[in-house]
Amino acid sequence: MEGSDNKSLPSGSGLKTTLIGIIVSGVLAIIKALGGILGHSYALIADAIESTADIFTSSMLWLGLKWSAKPADKEHPYGHGKAEALTAIGIALALTLAAFIIAKESVHNILTPHKTPAAYTLIILVVVIATKELLYRFVLKTGLELNSGAVKADAFHHRSDAITSAAAFIGITIGLIGGKGYEVADDYAALFASLIIVINAYKIFRPAIGELLDEDLEPELNQKVKQLAAEVPDVILVEKCHTRKMGVMNHADLHLWVDKNLSVEEGHTIAHKAKNHIQNSLPQFIDIMIHIEPAK
Repeated sequence: MEGSDNKSLPSGSGLKTTLIGIIVSGVLAIIKALGGILGHSYALIADAIESTADIFTSSMLWLGLKWSAKPADKEHPYGHGKAEALTAIGIALALTLAAFIIAKESVHNILTPHKTPAAYTLIILVVVIATKELLYRFVLKTGLELNSGAVKADAFHHRSDAITSAAAFIGITIGLIGGKGYEVADDYAALFASLIIVINAYKIFRPAIGELLDEDLEPELNQKVKQLAAEVPDVILVEKCHTRKMGVMNHADLHLWVDKNLSVEEGHTIAHKAKNHIQNSLPQFIDIMIHIEPAK
């Protein structure tokens, strides 16, 4: 059976984007909270609540990335990559809690008469939407480069913030144009935003659970691993191939058929060649375990 050497995990860029997200979310949370309170807009206050949640979840992500990047040790011979999936689940749960708080307050405000939001709150929202969309693209790019579910989850959190801000913009605009009787449009916008947040939370939660349960990766990637292994000289058949994600890296387990008359040393050499060939083409596979079977 053949494995691979431990490699360091690329966490530096993920930590950098997360820190930037925390700072930006903190500034926006203050601006939105003040604008919402002074401008009588609960949709903007709801936005501030989500930005505050952004700070909390991004801080969780920062700690999760630091934890998952720790090298393997005696107690954790497979590394700490699962911490990243646990962090993504924590982010999803925090999003769900924020959505519940926003929905509860939205319903309360719909049932309670209040003033029409001030027009200047729209300017705040335009700045917020542009900032959060740019931050989403920046963080998502890093998440895709690292193949990090938690970093991508953080990116979608920023996108959900941009969406809730857009909903608030529409709601406030309707309230301003409609005049008396349309004040609740702002609150309905916040209620809609809470639904969007829950949907995003599920999109984050589902793949994280799959990673913790060691679900196979996408069939196309499995097929690519099998194809690469089959290209190695003296490999007669790739009998089994299972892949799974752990943190920002992937693992694979294969059963290869070789000539039953080969020596143990020769079989070992073939396993080495297969491992190297796969990792040269797919460097995201940090560990490949190969079991050699005698061909029937």
